[in-house]
Amino acid sequence: MTDIQISPRQTILTRMASAARTAGRSPEDVALVAVSKQQPWEAIAPVLAERQLIFGENRVQEAQERWADRREGLELRLIGPLQTNKVRDAVALFDVIETLDRPKLAKALAEEAARQGRMPRLYVQVNTGEEPQKAGVSPTLADGFIAECRALGLPIEGLMAIPPEGVPPGMHFALLAKIAARNGLTKLSMGMSGDFETAIAHGATSVRVGSALFGARTY
Repeated sequence: MTDIQISPRQTILTRMASAARTAGRSPEDVALVAVSKQQPWEAIAPVLAERQLIFGENRVQEAQERWADRREGLELRLIGPLQTNKVRDAVALFDVIETLDRPKLAKALAEEAARQGRMPRLYVQVNTGEEPQKAGVSPTLADGFIAECRALGLPIEGLMAIPPEGVPPGMHFALLAKIAARNGLTKLSMGMSGDFETAIAHGATSVRVGSALFGARTY
């Protein structure tokens, strides 16, 4: 009798579903974003073969090299900081950009989307811990920035955050959910390998999982 092997992806999906049900939510309301940044193709291919269709990347150039010839049928999300000189390529490649965090970038995205006739879905990144080394708009400035983006015609779909390390993430997830609610936003990208169940309990609609899915990265 052959033992049935349960893949890391199936384990994560089972945990996600359990967390959603515990929170009184439908498992279908939470998407798994496979964080493929800096992973070798040998690690990504088995996950892709399991019909994982949503992938998150940190760098535009790395994503171009990895996905240019494998793009069909997938949803690609930019989850790392976006420099304005990479906006043209990012608009052309990504379905979702989760790291909109400053007026200069908002203006560049609006102009480039008009040029290409293609607008990715957009999330505003909020620096919930107000950490100086981390990207994202301050929580106190988030409402005004969302309004500024909307005035440019940008379709803000949701918010994204990365809580500080070493502190309970729940309060940061709750803060992000509160900002989203008062701005009429329904999508929350929050939660990673170590805390995605807590994020789901606070309303995450997508979780970004890398190491628990692919194993530790080799730098």
